[in-house]
Amino acid sequence: MADELAIEVIATIKRRVDSELDGIAAASMTEITTETELASLGIDSLGLADVLWDLEQAHGIKIELNTSDAWSNLSNVGDVVQAVRGLIAKEV
Repeated sequence: MADELAIEVIATIKRRVDSELDGIAAASMTEITTETELASLGIDSLGLADVLWDLEQAHGIKIELNTSDAWSNLSNVGDVVQAVRGLIAKEV
């Protein structure tokens, strides 16, 4: 079962995917989980940058440029959740 942060990250990613596909994804996409591959959602590096921006704003975190470069290795939603969790922990 996903925790609160995972649910928020999934919701952020779903909103971004739905807006990029003008709602088409909502009807055709299966449930997004932490195991869902970002590539299967059509999220490329630019889309990931948009998602990261949304997460920065939602959680009051700052993703430094060198950190963002490291995020290019993220492959699934769970990877994003863990990375955000790490940045939130640094802010506390």
